[in-house]
Amino acid sequence: MFVLIDNYDSFTWNLWHFLSDLGAEVEILRNDAMSADDVITRNPEGIIISPGPGTPQNAGITIDLIRAAKNAKTPLLGVCLGHQALAAAFGAEIKRIDPPVHGKLSMVEKTRSNAVKSDVLALCPDAFPVTRYHSLVVDEATLPAELTVTARTKAGVIMGISHNNAELHGVQFHPESIASVAGYRILAQFLKICGHGITSGETLDRLEAQILRLDQRFPDQMHA
Repeated sequence: MFVLIDNYDSFTWNLWHFLSDLGAEVEILRNDAMSADDVITRNPEGIIISPGPGTPQNAGITIDLIRAAKNAKTPLLGVCLGHQALAAAFGAEIKRIDPPVHGKLSMVEKTRSNAVKSDVLALCPDAFPVTRYHSLVVDEATLPAELTVTARTKAGVIMGISHNNAELHGVQFHPESIASVAGYRILAQFLKICGHGITSGETLDRLEAQILRLDQRFPDQMHA
């Protein structure tokens, strides 16, 4: 069983549907429903932190849960606000991006690093289009040494981070968006990291056939 922390966001159920498509049993808990320790005592296979409004500091138990997951060695994936919270949990600062990026497509490029414990982007191509909905980003100048950047936009904005010594991963973009090309692959790799099993290429191909290739239909609308 996986726990999906809902930061009061409409994308939470999109994540639930994508994870369910991949065969995961997922329980949704609001970010103020119980303590971080109570979540850990449920002994989830993994934890997913949803997107949401506001800042990591205002996201209920999110930051405490990330630290608790590290101590309990429970794999965790943060999406958008969850990604920012992962950085904030270990001391990074979060800053505003100008202009905000909502409903925009960007090409994300993976960064090659042997520092991280696992690569949650392992099934993704070296560059792939994603959908972004955010007005905040991780301030790279404050990123602690224990976190490594795993992906960026062409303009250099951090799009992915992972902990060097724990199965804690974050993506700034929305893998659960119908226009994010590699979303199922990212979630499938996270499930594999959690020991849930390997998703077949045939299954991924079938699920990805549902994705809108807006990057191909509107290439001039890609955001850096």
